[in-house]
Amino acid sequence: MPNIPRFHLAMPVDDLDAARRFYGGTLGLEQGRSSDTWIDWNLHGHQFVTHLAPRTERVHNPVDGHDVPVPHFGLVLTVPEFEQLAAKLTDAGTKFVIEPYVRFKGERGEQWTMFLLDPAGNALEFKAFADDSQVFAA
Repeated sequence: MPNIPRFHLAMPVDDLDAARRFYGGTLGLEQGRSSDTWIDWNLHGHQFVTHLAPRTERVHNPVDGHDVPVPHFGLVLTVPEFEQLAAKLTDAGTKFVIEPYVRFKGERGEQWTMFLLDPAGNALEFKAFADDSQVFAA
C-alpha cells in the first residue's frame, strides 16, 4: 500500500461508555486522548474520534441488491484481515446490517463487504479486494 495521508474523522455517539466497549473492546482499537465528551481512537493509523452528540437520521441506498446505510465509514482491509474481523464480529454476536458476503461477484471491483452499526447507530463498512488495484475500478 502506498504511503497515504492519514485521515481524521469525528462521529457522533450518544453513550461514550458504550462507544468505549465497542471500539476498544469489540473492535480492539487503541484508545488515545479523551475527555468527558470525546474519545480519540487509532483506526489503523487514522485518527477516529467519537464525540458525545444526539443521534441523527439515517437513509439507505440500493447497492448490489442490499440497502446500504448512508452515511457510513469504514476501512478497506486485506482479505485475511477482513476474514479475521468477520469471524471476530460473528463470534462476538454482532448483528450485521449486511452480513459478510462477496459484492459484484465476477465483475470489476469484486469485493468482500459487511455492514454493522456501532452502539450509537453509526454505520460501519469493512471491505476487502482480492486485487487492490480494483479499489477505484470504474
